[in-house]
Amino acid sequence: MKKILSLALACLLALALPACAGSAGTEVQALTAQPLSLTDQEMTEQGEAVPAVYAALTDLGLRLLQGTAPRGGEGDALISPLSVALALSMAANGAEGETLAQFEEVLGGGESLAAVNAAGQALTRLYEGLAGSTECSIANSLWADPDGQIKEDFIGRCQGIFDAQVFQAELSDPAIVPALNGWVSDHTNEMIPELISQPFSEETAALLVNALYLKNAWEIEFDPLQTGERTFIHLGGAEEALDFLAHYSVDLPYLETEDSVGTLLPYDDGRLAFLALMPAQAEADFNAWLDGLEGAELSRLIREAGGGEDTNFLRLTLPKFEAEWQGELKELLAGLGLDLALDPLQADFSALGDNPDGYFLSQVIHATKIEVNEEGTEAAAATVVTGDAGDAPPTAGVELDFNRPFLYGIVDLENGVPLFLGAFA
Repeated sequence: MKKILSLALACLLALALPACAGSAGTEVQALTAQPLSLTDQEMTEQGEAVPAVYAALTDLGLRLLQGTAPRGGEGDALISPLSVALALSMAANGAEGETLAQFEEVLGGGESLAAVNAAGQALTRLYEGLAGSTECSIANSLWADPDGQIKEDFIGRCQGIFDAQVFQAELSDPAIVPALNGWVSDHTNEMIPELISQPFSEETAALLVNALYLKNAWEIEFDPLQTGERTFIHLGGAEEALDFLAHYSVDLPYLETEDSVGTLLPYDDGRLAFLALMPAQAEADFNAWLDGLEGAELSRLIREAGGGEDTNFLRLTLPKFEAEWQGELKELLAGLGLDLALDPLQADFSALGDNPDGYFLSQVIHATKIEVNEEGTEAAAATVVTGDAGDAPPTAGVELDFNRPFLYGIVDLENGVPLFLGAFA
């Protein structure tokens, strides 16, 4: 029977390292292999291809958000494109043939796996070395079942390229639930205490886990004395009284297109910012507007606004909120072009292990959480992939009230990459 490859992708808020021992009932052992790393020369050789990978990451995140956004009344949708991409990139290193080609198209915009690996390593180094008060830690791990027959070369690539910790445990044992949840909780500062509720199938060969911790402080903090109650109008017209953050007479990047308006709230690290974008017309259909957004255009808008002159905001108000989302991404990823990896009859992960019947991905479970307040933002996400499976800104001051559904995210001002994307509706 074809083996299940389970990828646990966690984009999370924490700094603690996981314990190497699981709960009573199953033993979690740390494993090592010869790391197969990217050399500086290989990183340099892929330099010209990396921007295409960044663009593909933005498009992947936007498409996943469009597929999970609320379509009726109020609701939350929140995705970490960076977390999903890093975990899927580890999986791609076990793929071959047409399955690998699909990974390269979805994750790299048609660029090679080498370019995808180089981009992932570059982003990891970049975000872990941010200045200011930003706290960012990116962790990866591979959990192998004793019967998974995982190749040492695949383990070495996960360790060398993604700096992954490697553990061995019986993934179908009930004790794997507290063991994995404990790892996730440790790497989210307990923001996501439970990612899975039951053990994996006896056919599960491995789990691939990515964890991202991110906590940011505003470059210009909101004055708590200006926070006040205002009305937010949800999808469907329901009104709710919420606490709104407020800025008055402040200079910030202004985003404007024919059908969108928004802003970027920079963090004090000088690289990342909080994106808030909404339809220019209050009567516009938010879902239709969101569906019409393109990844390349969104990245361009972020880069140009982040590198341009600021605009004076006479008033800017934004809900003070917490949002979280958890769900399955398998069908969405299949629709985006990863159908072979999710098909037990067609998936080719022959570079991953020696099971004669092969491997495939059976689930992609993603969980995210974010908090937005006067001081900054704190965000967490976890994803389990289970392998059964700009126009010119105005010269006068502007006013923006985000009192109706809007797109938000944590984005990179220089390359336009979104670390998080959400819809507050």
